[in-house]
Amino acid sequence: MMRALRKTEPGPGLTMVDLPEPSTGPLDVKIRVLRAGICGTDLHILAWDSSAEAMCDTVPFTPGHEFYGEVVEVGVDITDVRVGDRVSGEGHVVCGTCRNCRAGRKQMCIRTRSVGVQRDGAFAEYVVIPHFNVWVHEHDGGTELISPELGALFDPFGNAVHTTLKFSIIGEDVLITGAGPIGQMAVAVARHAGARYVAITDIAPHRLAMAEDSGADATIDVSSTRIRHAQAELKMREGFDVGLEISGQPRALQEMIENMNHGGKISLLGLPSQSFEIDWTMVVTRMLTLQGIYGREMYETWNAMSAMLTSSPELRAKVTRTVTDVIPAADFARGYEIARTGDGGKVLLDWENLG
Repeated sequence: MMRALRKTEPGPGLTMVDLPEPSTGPLDVKIRVLRAGICGTDLHILAWDSSAEAMCDTVPFTPGHEFYGEVVEVGVDITDVRVGDRVSGEGHVVCGTCRNCRAGRKQMCIRTRSVGVQRDGAFAEYVVIPHFNVWVHEHDGGTELISPELGALFDPFGNAVHTTLKFSIIGEDVLITGAGPIGQMAVAVARHAGARYVAITDIAPHRLAMAEDSGADATIDVSSTRIRHAQAELKMREGFDVGLEISGQPRALQEMIENMNHGGKISLLGLPSQSFEIDWTMVVTRMLTLQGIYGREMYETWNAMSAMLTSSPELRAKVTRTVTDVIPAADFARGYEIARTGDGGKVLLDWENLG
C-alpha cells in the first residue's frame, strides 16, 4: 500500500488516502516520488472549477505532474531505463499513431492524455508512466548534478525554455509578462541565451525582486508604471523584439503588443480565464508573429534544458531559487494555500519525508 493525495469525488478538496501501489506494464516504469510541485492546474483541480471539470474526465484520480523520483521497477521490455535511475517525467502521454506523432511532432498529439489530469499522477509515493515519458538525469561520476528540488522543476522549467527559445533571442530585447516561477525561469534562460535587455512585469513586489535576482534588467510594477517608461530607462531606441506572455492577463498581452518593435515575435504561454479583444490592426500593421506554446517539445526542449543546467552552475542556482517552500506531503493543505495566494515562489511537496 502507499499514501496518495486523491480527488475522490467531483467537487472541491483533496483527500490523503491509502491505495495499492500501481502495477507496471511491460513498457512502463514505476517511480518512487521524492518531490512533486504544485502548479496552476493542481489549484484548479483542488477548487474543482469549470476548468477542472473540462480537463478531468475521470474521478477518482491522483493529481500531480511535476515530479522527481527514483526508478524502483521497469517493465520487462525496457532497456533504456534502469532501477536506481533518478528521473523526472514528461507529463503528456501521446498516442504515437496520429499524424503529428508519426511526423515527430509528439507535443502536438491530438490524443494527449496528461499525467495527474486524465490519468493518475505523482501526488503519491509511487507513480507509473510509460518509459517513453521518463527523463533520466545525468550524473558526474556518481554525483547527481540535479537535486530533487531542481528535478521536480523540469516540467515548468521546460515550459520556460520552450517559450523563451521559440524565437532567436541572441542580442534581442525581451519583454516578459508575469513574474511567477516560470517567468523568473524565463528571465534566467533569456539571460543565459544571450538577450541584450530583459524586462519583466508583475504587480507583486516580492516576485519582481526574485526576477531581478534571476537577471532582469528592468522589473516593472504595472500597477503604477507603464512598460514604455522602462524602455526609456533602458535607453531603447525601438520596441521589444521578443515578447513572452506568461501571465494569462488580457491587459498584459495588449500592452505587450503596444510596445513591440515592428516584426516582433510573441510566445504565448499564459492561459487567459476569459475571451478578450486585442488590437488586430496593430498586429497586422506591425507585422507581429503570435505563437501559442503548450508544454515542451518532445524531446528537444528536454535536451536543451538538461544541457543548460548541467553545464551552468549559475543557471542551476537561479532556477532552484524559484523554490521557496518544500512542504511535507502530509501538510499538503498548507502547501496549496501558499501556492494559491502567490505569497512565495514555487511550492514542492516532499514525498520522501511525508511528515
